[in-house]
Amino acid sequence: MTAWVYDGGAMLGRQIQKVRNNPGLAVLSQTMPIMMLLFFGYVFGSAVTMPGDEYRSFLVPGLLVATAAGGIMNGMFQAAHDSHRGVMDRFRTLPMSRAAVPLGQAVADLVVTAAGTVPLLLVGLAVGWRVEASGPEVVGAVGLLLLFRFACTWAGIFLGLLTRSEEAAGQLGGATFVLPLLSNTYIPTDNLPGWLRVLAEWNPISAVTTALRELFGNTASAPHGAAWPVAHPVAGALGWCAVLLLVFCPLAVRGYTRGSR
Repeated sequence: MTAWVYDGGAMLGRQIQKVRNNPGLAVLSQTMPIMMLLFFGYVFGSAVTMPGDEYRSFLVPGLLVATAAGGIMNGMFQAAHDSHRGVMDRFRTLPMSRAAVPLGQAVADLVVTAAGTVPLLLVGLAVGWRVEASGPEVVGAVGLLLLFRFACTWAGIFLGLLTRSEEAAGQLGGATFVLPLLSNTYIPTDNLPGWLRVLAEWNPISAVTTALRELFGNTASAPHGAAWPVAHPVAGALGWCAVLLLVFCPLAVRGYTRGSR
């Protein structure tokens, strides 16, 4: 256990150094959610029946979760970048834990995400979002958000190791943008057609979004007849995070160990 923690720390330092050497990409990835908040909150929000301030309070937790789900795309691209440029082949020749490389990447992404969440929260407060909950609930909301990002990053790492090229990883990663659209991130699911509502409410993003709205004090009870993860959002969100980690952590480590063979 000590070996993979030490080796993982070394890989974490490498990933952080990559971010420092390419700050433009990090800044762009963190400013995009702010731009989306302003666009959806003031443009798209005008087409929603909620008043502007109420919709922005509805939107901010959803946009936080949509940004966290972007860990799939980021993890996929980073893993494919290192894999198809031979970096991981060199790492495999070193006497280090096989879990160290994906672990270092996932933790580094978590650190960058945690830092980038602060400006988004501040802009959300500036446009009318308010936290109506106690301190422990807010801490729980932020912790759940970061846990979901961590789980999504592991899923992305595994998928990135499966791709045939960086271009394929970029295309597949871009396709994950549709996942928040099939959830309650931007609009309530109450009026969706039956089959689409079921699909949206069983989307892990919906459970995490509903949990954040509840923990931040931004919503009432779940819609009538909602699926179990949305009707019990905190438990549902934690359950989805556990499933993603239990499935994709070992798969990502195995994918890294096997390489391109």
